[in-house]
Amino acid sequence: MKKNYAVIGLGLFGSSIVNTLLAHNQEVLVIDKDENRVNEFRDVATEAIVADTQNELALKQLGIGNFDNVFVAIGTDLEASIMTTMICEELGVKKLICKAENARHAKVLERLGADEVIQPERDMGNRIALHVMEPRILNDLRLRGKLAVVEFELSNPKFFNKSLQELNFTNRYGIQVIALSHADTPGAEIPNSATVIKSGDVITVIGTEKDVEKFEDLATK
Repeated sequence: MKKNYAVIGLGLFGSSIVNTLLAHNQEVLVIDKDENRVNEFRDVATEAIVADTQNELALKQLGIGNFDNVFVAIGTDLEASIMTTMICEELGVKKLICKAENARHAKVLERLGADEVIQPERDMGNRIALHVMEPRILNDLRLRGKLAVVEFELSNPKFFNKSLQELNFTNRYGIQVIALSHADTPGAEIPNSATVIKSGDVITVIGTEKDVEKFEDLATK
């Protein structure tokens, strides 16, 4: 089912979110107090509005509380970020995802009711460092509740030419394979018990951080 989205703040981070949503044919309301930034999306977004989102009346008139997902992607203006987050929460936004500049800012946004807080520079730095240390790890996402989703190339030959049913990763290692792509086939697939692991396959697994890290060490030998 298609959902509706609002993105508040159209800097590099916010613009990237908007472009991705639009590429997937989603309905997107974009808001910024800078008219030039708003004009960049006027012809492509569902609606593009110039507004000060620290003004509760402005957000109420835009019906922000009716949106399924609202991204508060305001950059270095911490006061605007905090006030906008507080107003969105009070107006009943279903899911509120906020950008934070630092750990203290993140803690404030969480206390105000943000469902998810992202620190882009920190998170990207972590991913780059992990990839440099272990090139086979392509993506690493840490979730709440000590869960992790990690994508990497499986290179341990002990797993090759066996089905997921035979390998029984869930019972043996406490992880689940949620996506897989073969080196000789474009795109990823959702595997089933009959899917056979081959040399060079890239897999995406989910599990606790501890179980995923132990499996990574074994699977990338």
